[in-house]
Amino acid sequence: MDLTVVAYVVYLLISIGLTVWVARTLSRAGRIFLSDVLHGNEKLADAVNHLLVVGFYLVNLGFVTLYLRSADAVDDARELVEALSVKLGVVLLVLGVLHLGNVYVLNKIRRRGLMEREQVPPVAPTGWTKPGDGAFAPGTGA
Repeated sequence: MDLTVVAYVVYLLISIGLTVWVARTLSRAGRIFLSDVLHGNEKLADAVNHLLVVGFYLVNLGFVTLYLRSADAVDDARELVEALSVKLGVVLLVLGVLHLGNVYVLNKIRRRGLMEREQVPPVAPTGWTKPGDGAFAPGTGA
């Protein structure tokens, strides 16, 4: 069997395995973060989490398959290891960048939600103060 084909098969097996492992890990750990970002709305957190996982799979597996082709033939074991290390290293970097991008966007959403929570007054006002004296005068209307 041609070593280039062996390199392709090993690359696909490892890349797909890494993609599945990272997606499951991010999904499991990210659910708590999403729940906080979405103010405890568990159903929405689960839906967003699922959509993020599907998008992660589509982008990463699309990249893995596009990056499969090798310009050089693999003739011996050394070239096989070198080709695999370069390809898998790039896949791992893409996985990391996608993860950091997701965390960055979710953190921005979370911060915006925290600022909105802080800007809402805890209770509605029940009265007015007179201009100038600073004393509380309920029911005076002015």
